[in-house]
This record gives sequence, structure tokens and C-alpha cells, in this order.
Amino acid sequence: MKNLALLLPFVLSGLLSHAQESHPPHWSYEGGTGPSHWGNLSPDYSLCKTGREQSPIDIENPVVEKLPPIDFHYLPSPLKLIDNGHTLQVNYGPGSYITVSGKKYALMQFHYHHPSEEAVHGKHADLEVHLVHQDAEGHLAVLAVLFQEGASNAAIKTVVDHLPSVKEQEIATDATVDATGLLPGTRDYYTFLGSLTTPPCTEGVTWFVLETRSTLSRAELETLAKLYPHNARPVQALDGRTEKAGN
Repeated sequence: MKNLALLLPFVLSGLLSHAQESHPPHWSYEGGTGPSHWGNLSPDYSLCKTGREQSPIDIENPVVEKLPPIDFHYLPSPLKLIDNGHTLQVNYGPGSYITVSGKKYALMQFHYHHPSEEAVHGKHADLEVHLVHQDAEGHLAVLAVLFQEGASNAAIKTVVDHLPSVKEQEIATDATVDATGLLPGTRDYYTFLGSLTTPPCTEGVTWFVLETRSTLSRAELETLAKLYPHNARPVQALDGRTEKAGN
């Protein structure tokens, strides 16, 4: 018993360390855990403060050149939703992907930010949807679609009609969603190297921001805005990166 008593503090310390490792530090979009503090919350989040290729950005002076088209191969997916405490995320079924210059990126999930995180010439959109893709080597590519209030969007409506009642738990529904419905008719895009826009702010992410905006209805916008009134990271310094725009 004496040996057990001596070991107990070390056992508890180990359990505490394991618990801390299992639960990343809390972060948010305001106050002491907001974007300006992310880099100080954990060593794992240091890139949020020290990174030189951080997202989002204000797209102000893109170099115009001939860019390869993005070929979309999206299929309908069973609607699986999770309110992760920062946004509403749709986990997408296998088989959907994009190809750019022959490189294939599988669609993993999409989620939204209100208002938009990306700006174009200093102006933000009403909403932004990030479609997160991954290639066979694990490299990430995010397709960003900017939204403005207007006509209803079928894909967005499907999501808002099935909002989960609990947080941090994936909810399977009897509905299907088609990510193609999120896209505008014209698919010209801006591109640059960036990062995840939430901790740990991992860099090396290829960004494609569609130039043409999609629309969603006022009711759809108000529903998502009520759920998360402000979940957008401020724009970050370009730090010498080149923005490109297709012609």
C-alpha cells in the first residue's frame, strides 16, 4: 500500500497528461481564445502565429494567367451532419472528387463560415462554404464557394432542413445531398497556397476560390447565421505569396 501511495501522484499525472493530449485546447472566435490568441493556446497551434502561408486572405492583386480547369466529379451522398461547436459540417460519402492538371482530390467534407473568410478587393461575401479535399498522399485542397443572398440553394436547404439537435456527434439522416448544387454555373477561380483557417492552422493547403458567387435564400442565410453568428477568421498577411486568377 505504501508503494501504491508513492506511485499514485505519478499515475494521476500520467492520466492528466493523457487527458490533455486527448482533448486539444479550447479555441473560439472571440475573447481570450479568439483568433489573435490561437498561436499561444498550444505548441501544436504555433503556426497560427508564426506561419507565413496562412489563410484566409484578401485577394487584391492576382496575377492573371491561363489556369487549368477544375473538373468536378461530385455524386449525391447520404447526408451525415455534425455540429462540431465551430461550424456545421457535412461528412461526405466516398466516390466524389475533383481533378486539376491530372491530380485527383477526393471530397471529404464541407462546412460553412459566416460571414465569408476570404475577401476579394476588401469585400466579404454573406457566407462561404469550404469543400475540403485530399489526394492519395494526404495533401489538402480546399475549394471555397462564396455566397450572397438571393435564390434558394437546394444543397444548403437540405442541410438547414436537417439541423442536428446535439453537438459533437455525427447524425445520419434519411436525406441525400449533392455538393454539385453548391457550385455556381461559372467555375473560374483564384488560387494560392495557404493553410487551414482553424487551429492548428496547418500550411501546405492548395486553395481554389471560385470567382462567381452562388446564392442562398434569406431564410437559409438567417438559419445558418443564427447557429453561428460569427465563425470567420480575419484575413491574414500575404507574406509574398502569389495569387493567381484564371483568364
